Amino acid sequence: MPKKTSKLSIIPLGGTGEIGKNLLVFEYEDSIVVIDGGVKFPEDELLGIDLVIPDISYLEKKRDRIKGLFITHGHEDHIGGLPFILPKLNIPIYGTKLTLGLVQAKFQERTAYPESLIHVLEPGKPVRVGDFEVEAFRVTHSIPDAVGYSLLTPVGRVVYTGDFKVDYTPIDGQNMELGKLAAWGQEGILALLCDSTNAERPGVTISEMAVGKTLREWIERAEGKIIMASFASNVHRIQQAINAAADVGRKVCVVGRSMENVVRTATELGYLRLPEDDILVASSEVGNMAPEKLLVLTTGSQGEPLAALTRMATQSHRQINVLPGDMVIMAATPIPGNEKLVNKTINHLYQIGAEVVTKEMGQVHVSGHANQEEIKLVIRLARPRFLIPHHGEIRHQVGFRRIGNALGYEDEDIAITQLGSRVILSPDRMEFGERVEAGSVYIDGLGVGDVGYIVLKERQQLAQDGVVIIVTALSKTKPYRVLSGPDIIARGFTFMKEAETLVEGAKKEILNTLEIQLQKDQLEWVVIKTNIRESLGKYLWEKTRRRPIILPVLLQL
Repeated sequence: MPKKTSKLSIIPLGGTGEIGKNLLVFEYEDSIVVIDGGVKFPEDELLGIDLVIPDISYLEKKRDRIKGLFITHGHEDHIGGLPFILPKLNIPIYGTKLTLGLVQAKFQERTAYPESLIHVLEPGKPVRVGDFEVEAFRVTHSIPDAVGYSLLTPVGRVVYTGDFKVDYTPIDGQNMELGKLAAWGQEGILALLCDSTNAERPGVTISEMAVGKTLREWIERAEGKIIMASFASNVHRIQQAINAAADVGRKVCVVGRSMENVVRTATELGYLRLPEDDILVASSEVGNMAPEKLLVLTTGSQGEPLAALTRMATQSHRQINVLPGDMVIMAATPIPGNEKLVNKTINHLYQIGAEVVTKEMGQVHVSGHANQEEIKLVIRLARPRFLIPHHGEIRHQVGFRRIGNALGYEDEDIAITQLGSRVILSPDRMEFGERVEAGSVYIDGLGVGDVGYIVLKERQQLAQDGVVIIVTALSKTKPYRVLSGPDIIARGFTFMKEAETLVEGAKKEILNTLEIQLQKDQLEWVVIKTNIRESLGKYLWEKTRRRPIILPVLLQL
């Protein structure tokens, strides 16, 4: 067998320069391995968009070379895009038991994925795929069964931590395998790709165990109904809340589709243990229960308009609403960009008369990501030749680089990447190659990728200045003349019934434009519509300083 002399390429198609939609590509000759396939929640300017997933055009062109997709853990920003990505690639997927259970639950909402392509892996047992030997190792995070990956390649070993923090008292007793990192470090690690989310935060991240103690204190003091909003996939926090509820004699009602799916899957697989067989009650039973005997676990910690907590806060939920004297525990921190939505929900809750508990008032949330001292520990144990910060915005990557500098790494030994960057590794060198096609694909309802820049631009224009529709009937035969109209219909522009002067002026402008066109021997519909848009647009801008979308509708009678 000829000696392999190619170089390894590492290409982030998501999760770098941003928080969310994680997807990493490792490429060596004819072998490609992919890690994760997540979603990102839309920002304010993405009007009407439901989800954002990575652009996998690069992978679609090379699907025959992809040997497998490995998943680090079951959070949405790592698995949420898989129902949209995997059917296009039809490749084997690998992950731990809970992670794959959550992935399969997501597929059940859309379409099935072949069982023959789904492989449960165990940390410490390497899997050979093409030119890669991939081995999972346990990390501590805010969800059970989280792992990082070692990829033994022809050019050296590359280690990706995935999302992690160093929690010495994990809820499930599964410690991060720091010894494994140290052993690989002694053998030699070429590059370490590391979680950089909290690279700007000094010290260490507080253990999840601290949240359990605080939750218990709030639950014990509550007098009315308790509603706790959390990320659905934070199984550790759900476990601690259920345990505390059982200890004070409360039943637990799980509300919200994603929360219900996670609780069901985690319970079936043994990752969530119910202290009493009858501790869970259906939402239909809540109306018959005393408020002081109930804890509601729900989604909506990010203030999403259609999430359960938001509907409870606006009194629009079918079965459960927030009442005066209830306690609402916000056991999560807002994702960047969601702060306004969260604050709006909190204000609704206060207006009702509920007691609201946030992380600022008590330790009801801790991060699942490593702070500076934990990042230093991992780097020191791994002792890699090169560093590549991942899972973070540019500010987090730069913060990670400062940590690397403090530990003796030069800037050229630390790769700050963007979407589509190609980091090329050989045994003694790291460099950047030509960037590949990368970006975002928008999910809107059942549509995947059918909404792009032009449609979003039109939505923004509609939101800002509205639309004006012009309806006019013209004669079919010469001499061409206006038979009726122009009628003007406006939405989101101005209240036309109270703008008579503006409407009359607009009609005159349209008629003048039509007269010029009708004098020609042949009617050119495209030209007529273009001229109406231009002349009316100029008139409306002069009169209102607004630029609505103008849609001429021409009929022939």
